[in-house]
Amino acid sequence: MKKLSIAKELSSNSYPGRGIVIGKSPNGKYAVCGYFIMGRSANSRNRIFVEDGEGIRTQAYDESKMEDPSLIIYSPVRVLGNKTIVTNGDQTDTIYEGMDKQQTFEQSLRTREFEPDAPNLTPRISGIMHIDNGTYNYAMSILKSNNGDDSACNRYTFAYENPAAGEGRFIHTYMSDGNPLPSFEGEPKLVDVVDDIDEYTRMLWDNLNEDNKVSLFVRYINIADGTYESRIVNKNKL
Repeated sequence: MKKLSIAKELSSNSYPGRGIVIGKSPNGKYAVCGYFIMGRSANSRNRIFVEDGEGIRTQAYDESKMEDPSLIIYSPVRVLGNKTIVTNGDQTDTIYEGMDKQQTFEQSLRTREFEPDAPNLTPRISGIMHIDNGTYNYAMSILKSNNGDDSACNRYTFAYENPAAGEGRFIHTYMSDGNPLPSFEGEPKLVDVVDDIDEYTRMLWDNLNEDNKVSLFVRYINIADGTYESRIVNKNKL
């Protein structure tokens, strides 16, 4: 698979929706993840990321303008021991609770499917990063309708054991803008990663569509000891 420039992937797509990138820095020191949200409606754009313990949650920027919180207020990132969970919805909690009861990532998601937002039927995308005694692996999942048929859910899990340095995988909800929005297709894209968290944060944020981008979260976890650094960028400034 050809490695793609994530900057080009983002800049050439006005509406990838919500996206997760997970990988390893070129120097091999860091497990890397990024999560962004975009919005076309005023309700979707009226959000920010805020820290919540070791993770983050979405929050209304202006509470007086919040219309329907059901699919837009959730915890995209939670930490369970040496596992970091990243998703585009409240399935973060489903994975956390399932894995806390010794279920696997895939088993935890068996109880969930795509979002009930017809006609888009937005896929649920999820990632799990596992760091243990200097080793690192991760997995990604997408739950999507069967070509727009809301009576069928297609479930795909992609696992990456001992990922290569300088490589990341990128999955997002929509192939492009449209009505209805076309769901992501295929396996997560192979993309580039850099060593510096601030450089990577700028690269992701600057290449997201200016009108549609809302918030971005980036975390670099030291594979040797599990310590981490995080960055949050919000279009709506507090």
